[in-house]
Order: sequence, then structure tokens, then C-alpha cells
Amino acid sequence: MKKICVLLCFALFLFSLSPRSAYATSVSAQFACVMDAQTGQVLFEKNAYRNHSMASTTKIMTALLALELGNPDASVSISKNAAGTEGTSLYLSAGDEVLLKDLIYGLMLQSGNDAAIAIAEHISGSVEAFAQKMTERAKKIGAKNTAFQNPNGLDAEGHYTTAYDLALITREALRNPAFSEICATKQKTIRGGAQTVVNHNKLLSMYPGCIGVKTGFTKKTGRCLVSAAERDGRKFICVTLNAPDDWNDHTRLLDKAFLETVRFPLLAKGMTVNAVSVRNGSAGSIEVTAEEDFYLTERKDTQFQNAEIRLKLPQSLKAPIRKGEVLGIAEIYYDRKLLHSVNLLAAADIGYSKAPSSTLFRTFFKKLLYFSCTGGENGV
Repeated sequence: MKKICVLLCFALFLFSLSPRSAYATSVSAQFACVMDAQTGQVLFEKNAYRNHSMASTTKIMTALLALELGNPDASVSISKNAAGTEGTSLYLSAGDEVLLKDLIYGLMLQSGNDAAIAIAEHISGSVEAFAQKMTERAKKIGAKNTAFQNPNGLDAEGHYTTAYDLALITREALRNPAFSEICATKQKTIRGGAQTVVNHNKLLSMYPGCIGVKTGFTKKTGRCLVSAAERDGRKFICVTLNAPDDWNDHTRLLDKAFLETVRFPLLAKGMTVNAVSVRNGSAGSIEVTAEEDFYLTERKDTQFQNAEIRLKLPQSLKAPIRKGEVLGIAEIYYDRKLLHSVNLLAAADIGYSKAPSSTLFRTFFKKLLYFSCTGGENGV
């Protein structure tokens, strides 16, 4: 395996010219975390690893599991248990038949607690079984300090997360195209046109580039908000728990993230990254090029020290080779975790070239000599 050092001289030069942010950011939130959605790098944190309840931001995991485990077009029968759920509601009645995708829209936009229960019962048969799946999924994501007792976020003993864990969960959820589409929707007509739900997340209209994600509130937990914003290929996730001034907290923190980071190309489409020797070819080696661009978002003060490209290529290749043929991959790692893989392509055609007869004769003679000396015990 070969490695390319990505601490590029040009990157160092670029950073030497980049202004450094000198201001500190204060927030009303008791717990906060800002994360780069691409790398998982924490850009800002305040008590981000301490446990706290999370109110309706719980529904991020509920929606993700519903999309992963359910059929969005399936009809869901609403139970008396779901219809009688307290708090914010989709106003479901026992016996209603509602499409799962409509329940997910109602869950994420209108924050329907009844929709959350209906989803849990549909996917797992009970709230308890679904909550266990939520916790297990969180652990797989890396959210190790998170436990769910219900799918809606109503206060319950043992129902908690951290700002960091919730950012990790949101990062995973945003990788799901259906989830991303739903949480970025400002308004949606559901149930065959009978009901319209409006997104409670005001940042979708207030903050340029906002693409979601979820609000939450109970008296015990306080105001909770998870947001995400994307501009010029950079995407950041912001989480605040128990934040009296959450809208302004998120505006300041997201502004800070965009100010203090840059986006830099590690690989460019058509860029030559290495060469591989070729056997029996019209040329002795072939250059390999990147199939696509890959840009990395990074803090201005870290200078890509945590990034690495590892090339996976054979030691040699046999002709013929066609231009554009996939010969290997470039794996991009950040902090020793795989972020992305890019195909490496043949830069040119390499035709087959028959070895000269003198070479063939020498090869044959060597094999014959070996056979004579060993008596053929191990074969030719």
C-alpha cells in the first residue's frame, strides 16, 4: 500500500495568507457542539460530552430508523395508544390509516408525538422495542453516551444524549437522501391533501444555506435545536441543548464555522497520482489519474495535518490496457477514518507487445536448465 502526504506546500502558502479569527463566541446554550459534516471534526464545543435530555430532537433518530427499516409507501394503522399521545400532535385518530412517509413528514415538520408512537409500533411492534433499536443504532454510529426510552423525546428517566452524540447522529441521518429532503422541507401537504404541516425550524428561512434539521422543547429539558447549513460545498451541523436564545446561538456558531474553515482540493479530476509498471506492453509503465474531484473542508489552523491519501494499486499490470480502465482506488482518510474512495483510471491506451525472440529463448533455456538440474521434482 502506498501513501501520499497531503500536507501540500501550496496549502501551507494559502494558509499563511488566510486571516485568523480572533474573536470568541459566547452562547446561551448549556451544551453545544458544531461539527464538520464531512470529517466529523468538532469546531466548537461547550459541555458537548455531558449527558442531557434532548426533547424532540430525539425524532432525528426516529425518522432515520423509519426510513431505514420501513417502506415509506406502507399504510400504518393508528392505535389508541398512538392517538392518545400528549404534547405536539398530528391529530391522529385511532383506526386512521396513514402512509409511513406522511407520518415521517408530520414527525419532522410538525413534531407530532403521536406520529412518533405510530412509527415505533409499526416498525417494531412496541415503543420499548423500537427505543432499543434506536439506542443500538446510536451505538453503531459512535454515539456511545446516548440512550432512548421513547421515539418522541417526552421526558423519561434514562432518556439522554450529548451534544456531540446528537451531532454524530445527525451527520449519519443527513447521509440518507430521503431524510435530507424531509428535514429541509418548509411545508408539506400530506394524507391525500387533507392536511398541511409546517416546519417549526425557523432557521430554514432565517439562515442562508440552512438545510434542516429539528427543534425540541420540554419544560424540564429546555429549548433544543439541531441545525445544518451548507455553502460552497461546506456543510456544518450545530447542536444546542437547553439554549434560551437558540436561534441566535446557531446563527453565531454557523457563521463562525464558515469563517474559520476553507475548502481545498486534495484530488482533481484527471490529476496524475502515480504510475504502474506494465508487462508485455508498448510502454513500460502507465500513469493513473483520479476519476473525480475531492475537496476537503478543514480549519485554517490545522493545515490538513489529519488528512491522508492511500493508493491501492497493483505492483504491475499486464498489457493490453485501455484508457479509462479502472486500475485501483485512492482512499481519503481523515484522522485515520475512511472518508471517501476515488477510482484511479488508466491515462492512456497501452497495447500488447510480444517479447523479442531472444528474450523468449533465454526464458526457455533457463527453465530447461532448471528442469535438468532438479529432475523435474517441483515442476517447471
